[in-house]
Order: sequence, then structure tokens, then C-alpha cells
Amino acid sequence: MSSLARSKSFYGIGHIAKDLIKIVIKCERETKMAKYKRVLLKFSGEALAGDKKQGFDEATCISVAEQVKRIVDEGVQVAIVIGGGNFWRGRDSETIDRFKADQIGMLATVMNCVYVSEIFRFVGMKTSIYTPYTFGDISELFTKDRAVSDLEAGKVIFLAGGTGHPYFSTDTATALRAVELNCDIILMAKNFTGEGIEGVYSADPAKDPSAIKYDTISLEEVFQKKLKVIDTSATVVCMENKMPLLIFKLNRPNGIYDNATGTCTGTIVTA
Repeated sequence: MSSLARSKSFYGIGHIAKDLIKIVIKCERETKMAKYKRVLLKFSGEALAGDKKQGFDEATCISVAEQVKRIVDEGVQVAIVIGGGNFWRGRDSETIDRFKADQIGMLATVMNCVYVSEIFRFVGMKTSIYTPYTFGDISELFTKDRAVSDLEAGKVIFLAGGTGHPYFSTDTATALRAVELNCDIILMAKNFTGEGIEGVYSADPAKDPSAIKYDTISLEEVFQKKLKVIDTSATVVCMENKMPLLIFKLNRPNGIYDNATGTCTGTIVTA
């Protein structure tokens, strides 16, 4: 074989090797992302407030947005519910009627969604905001068909305003919307405090050093053991509709991305 023929042969082999490497990398990414197609991501309002405990911590919100953008870019459809505790916790009030206190809480969730939606747009995502009631041009009235259409178009949708009714928490709104939208799982990002605390435990690990962390636990066990994972009505909705959850620590590096792509760092709650 001439030196020219040999160089052409090696050149061809080199290109084939590069193509194979690209295929392997692509397959690995697709395999990793095949874990979930559509997720509902739930944050507490306090988690987005960072160390300030109230209002917004912009650095935290941008970090969340950047992680969500990574999973959206890789094909995951994302719906988001945000609590309102960074502005208002109606159940802590002893002077205001519960009905009115819950309405204030619903407005707090709308403010959170409007703000975080804008942060998401800042990092390059398309978003829409839905509420269960008309809210001028701030949001759109929630319908399943419209929301699913936005998800399939690659938009991140924010589900604000809770269920639209008092006496139901954003946990219950999360469970209802996840079922309505046929999500694969609820990813619940918690603002856990304490070194190494993330997930569901047999007791409060901050108070009981003997508390055991569950890697996996069923919703039925959560209900029977009265573990404070989500409230009772949300637990029942998830149980009846076989909606699993993944509870993890928000303020962990790449926590959202890792848990959305199949690397569980917290606790899987099976249905």
C-alpha cells in the first residue's frame, strides 16, 4: 500500500472514530434524559428568598433558572408551582379571617411566579403564567389543553394562584396540576437546613440525631407514619392517582438538574 493510500485509510478511520464518539455521547445524553419527559417542579417561596427569608434572592433565582434551562434544552417539559411563604403565611395569622388570609397567600404565589418567570426569560427561556381565575393581562386562565400546548412548544409554564380556593395549600395545587397535566413525577425542592440533611426522614433530623433517611418510601407509609412531606389532601390526591414525588434539597449544587435527569439526591416517594 502506498503512503498516500495509507494516509487516506488512517484519515477515514479517524473520521469514523470521531463519528462513533459523537454517537456514544448523544446516546448517553438521551439515555440520561429518558428518565422523565414532563415534570412538575415545586418550590417553597422561602427557598427562593435565600438567607434573607423574605422577598427574593436574585442569585438563587438565577441559579434555579439556569438549571431549569439545561433540562429544558435537553427535552424535558417543565411546569412550576411556587409557594408564597416568602411574603405571607396565612395560617400563622390569628387576626385575619382564614378565607381572606388564604386569598392573600394566593396573591403571593402570583407575585412569585411573575418575578421568577421574568428571571427565566432573562436566561433565555420562553414562559407563560396560568392562574385558576382571570387576572387581567398578568396571567392566562388555566386550561389543560392550552397548558399542554405550551409545554409541548418548549415553554416553561408557571401555575400560580393555588387551586383558586381557600383551605387548600400549594401542595394540593401541585398534586392536582401534576395529575391534570399527566406529569411523570413531582420534583419537590425543599429549603432544608443543616449539613447533609436532604430528603425524607423518620423524624426531624435537626431535632433527633437518630432520625433515619429514606431513599425510597411509599405514599401510604408517608400517610400512615404522618411524615411531614406534603399535606394530607395532597398525599391523598397523589395516592389515588399514582403520582410519585422526589423530595430533594434545593440549595445543593446542581440539585435540580441532577434530580430531573435521574440522579436522585433525596428521597423518592412512590405511588
